[in-house]
Amino acid sequence: MNISAIQSAPATNGIAPVVAMRQVHKSFGPLKVLDGVSFEVARGEVTVLIGRSGSGKSTALRCIDRFESIDGGEIEVCGRRVDDAGLDLRALRLDVGIVFQSYNLFPHLTIEENITLAPHAVKGVPKAEARALAAKVLAQVGLEEKLHAYPEQLSGGQQQRAAIARSLAMQPKVMLFDEVTSALDPELTGEVLKVIEALAADGMTMVMVTHEMGFARGIADQVVFMHKGKVHEAGPADILSLPSTPELAQFVGTGL
Repeated sequence: MNISAIQSAPATNGIAPVVAMRQVHKSFGPLKVLDGVSFEVARGEVTVLIGRSGSGKSTALRCIDRFESIDGGEIEVCGRRVDDAGLDLRALRLDVGIVFQSYNLFPHLTIEENITLAPHAVKGVPKAEARALAAKVLAQVGLEEKLHAYPEQLSGGQQQRAAIARSLAMQPKVMLFDEVTSALDPELTGEVLKVIEALAADGMTMVMVTHEMGFARGIADQVVFMHKGKVHEAGPADILSLPSTPELAQFVGTGL
């Protein structure tokens, strides 16, 4: 498979991609983590980043939302150059929601308060409207009855779904998920993955880092296999069943 051709391919139908990484480089001291990474994500598309630990996939995700700065290359998200020193970071964060492995819910606030905080404080949404929005997004993730519960009263899977609802309340144009199920047992993992499947069915643009290969096969429009800081192989979900390189074949064969 000609990866360079995939990386340089323009967005289809002349429509600008929602996310574009172009020859992105990133190092932490002497450690090269991203070595010329390029891929694009079209509107409504689900792109899944896979690879062994240390391959650079989570760093790539964090660079999209500028949690990490880059050393070279370009990143464009929702029409904004993320690598631009003059970037309006607040505007970027309004367009991009990100959910991490850790739920990061405020323990002293109810689930409703966790969700309404940012829409009210950041976007100026009136409190009554923010509460209605919280009820709506909690229903979307199957937690409408947990509106007044505190995080400690929820299971891990419920807390992760609440974290997704909190991001959805900001009405982002793209959602990023970084190993959101890695701390959960299989039953709770299923709860969270069903929510993400529903978001995909509704047309949400998503970029995900996951080790759930079965889930990736079912949901991904594009799979990007990262290996030693590079995009080693990329294409539709079929590449997981018919890998073109021994590295991807070994990765999916071992389920790492």
